Order: sequence, then C-alpha cells, then structure tokens
Amino acid sequence: MRQPEDVIYVSDAESGLEAVIVIDSTVLGPAAGGIRTARYAGLAAAQRDAESLARAMTFKCALAGLDAGGAKCVVLEHPGLDRQLAFRALGKTIEEQGGRFRTAGDLGTTDADLTELASVTRYVHTETGPLADAVAESHLVCLESALGQRVAGIRIAVQGVGSIGAAICRRLKSEGAELLIADIDEARAATIADELGAELCDTAELLRADVDVLAPCARGGVIDVELATEVRARIICGGANNIARDRKTELRLAQRGVLLVPDLLSSAGAVIAGIGRSVMGLSDTHGLISNLGRTLDRILTESAEAGRLPSSAARARARKRLASPESDNL
Repeated sequence: MRQPEDVIYVSDAESGLEAVIVIDSTVLGPAAGGIRTARYAGLAAAQRDAESLARAMTFKCALAGLDAGGAKCVVLEHPGLDRQLAFRALGKTIEEQGGRFRTAGDLGTTDADLTELASVTRYVHTETGPLADAVAESHLVCLESALGQRVAGIRIAVQGVGSIGAAICRRLKSEGAELLIADIDEARAATIADELGAELCDTAELLRADVDVLAPCARGGVIDVELATEVRARIICGGANNIARDRKTELRLAQRGVLLVPDLLSSAGAVIAGIGRSVMGLSDTHGLISNLGRTLDRILTESAEAGRLPSSAARARARKRLASPESDNL
C-alpha cells in the first residue's frame, strides 16, 4: 500500500490524549474520515489501523463520485483519558488543518465527544442520526442490487446494533425483511429486537446462522478464513468497514460462492451525506446514494468477466477516477 499524504500525531499531557490523524489523499478534494476511539497495543498499531481505514475512505469517496479524498483519526482509549479535554485538544488540531480534514463520529466516539470537538472546530459533523440513516440507505441500495430483488421476505442477520446497525435494522424492517440480530451489548440488542420484532441471537452463533444475508455492522475484520468456511449466508453485505480479515478470507468466500459486497459501497452513505452537503453544496444526496447500486452492478460484471474479486474490481475502478479526477464515469 502506498504511503499516505500526511500523518499527524496529536498528544496532550493534561488530558492524556494520544491520537493519530492519517490523511491518505486530497487528490479529489478535502480528506474525509471519522474518528475512532479504541484500545490499541500502542501508537504504531493505531497508525496501521488508521492508514488502512483512511485508504478505504479514499476509494469510497472516489467510487461514490465525491469531491473528497480519504482520512481517518484514531484516538487511543485508556483509563486515564479525560475525554472532555482530550477531544477539545484534538479539535484544535483539526481546526488548524483549515478544512483539509473533515470528520465525524466512528466506532467508540460518542455524541458528547463530537460536541466537544465542535466547540473548537468547524470541520466536524455532529449529527450522527442522519449519517446512520444514510448508511442504512446505501446498504439497502447495494443489498437489493446484489440480490436482484427487494429485501421483503429475505432473512437477514445483523451483527452490531449501534447507531449504524440499528438504523440498518429499522430500514430493512420497514422494507419487509426478516431480522436476526446480535450485539455484545445484550441490553441494546434486546431493546432493538423488542422495537422491531426481531429475533435475538448470540453474537458468535449469528455469524454462522442459516440466513440469506449476513450484515456485519460493528468492527471490521469480523470474517476470517475459518468463518468464511462456515458462513451459511449467500451474501455478506454490511455497514462496517473492512469486513473481511484479509484477501485469503475473500478468496475462500468466493470459492464457496458467497458474494461479499464491497463495503466501500454498502457503507458509503454517511460520507456521501456529509461531504455532499458540506463540500459539494448539494441539498439532496439521495441521487448519489442511489447511484451506488448501478456502480455495484458494473463492478460485479467486471469481477465476473475478469475472474477477480469484487473488492479488487472496486479498487481498480476507484484508482481510475483518482488517476483522472475530472472523470465522472463510474
């Protein structure tokens, strides 16, 4: 993987903040990516994760037709972290970038954290609800494209019902899907199940459940080679980033005839909604989200014709746009 354009280390002794911002590319426009707050073995591990996620954001923005590149910020979570002071300190660094980095929430970052950021920087999107709803829309568009039909009557297992997973569940239920859900927060899962009339399941069992579709909506890398051998769903389409652990996992799924929809497309709703409005000045981003289905159709056709993984075909298409930024031929 090529080197990112910039890596910015942020530390603040008073709050205990240690974070890294990776700006992967600004070829198409300002770099967009959320802030992930999580425990890591150290700064090097956090940076590796941020670089991988930032590169995925570059491809995601390119495929979505956005005037933006990719970035990611990772905050190292630890018991001594004063979150209020830490996110203010981080926000000051983001503001100093002058809009080169546009951000929002991600796994482990709370609405309160985003509020602290917004008190010192203009370049953060604090409304998590609309962004989660946009991911639910992009997920539905891509899933129905992959299925070749509406989701009504389709049995779907959703892993993770945080803001994005819950929004996906609500959208799928409204379209008539049958839901099986799980979350490490059992109380949260029970609440969503009760609201939607969904079936509850153990988190480990859900990934191997006898369903039509598996929708991972929490951490990335949840599908490894072992699970790829055991998964019973015929389609994997989620709201999480980097769903497959590695290329070997993707190859094993393909060998078994399981379609892994590139999450570069299925999870793109949030960045489309955020960048479409804040950078591109669009009052309505539904058109860009709807176009993801047509883009996926082209990618799956190219994948089948070339005998390559859908993810490889997606990245190749993204690289074409990055090489010719003026082109909108996705």
